[in-house]
Amino acid sequence: MFSHSQLYARVQPPVAEFPLQMKSIQFGKASWYSRFDPGINKHTANSEIFDDTKLTAAMWNVPFHQLVKVTNLDNGKSVIVRVNDRGPHKRFVRKGRVIDLSRQAFTQIASPRKGLINVQIELL
Repeated sequence: MFSHSQLYARVQPPVAEFPLQMKSIQFGKASWYSRFDPGINKHTANSEIFDDTKLTAAMWNVPFHQLVKVTNLDNGKSVIVRVNDRGPHKRFVRKGRVIDLSRQAFTQIASPRKGLINVQIELL
């Protein structure tokens, strides 16, 4: 006979591939990406058609459709984006990059020529 805890453990849903591990506020680096960049897929990780004119972002550690506020720490400008993709590439995460913004979202808080900026990310 099984105890309630054993039975409960058997019916638990599988752990999400990208479990929510983010604190409500996180600091790191942000970059941007465009549909014209080499290697960018036509579809995002959640199967939407990628549109770099929308206020969207790629992150690993938050669920799809989560809204996050991204603040440029150099000038105080902020933008609210919706997570619809996964990224940045793991090799960049190891270097402190925490989010890839659509070109439109990045342009709201910095010049695309900057390429990489220091940001604060807040879950909404």
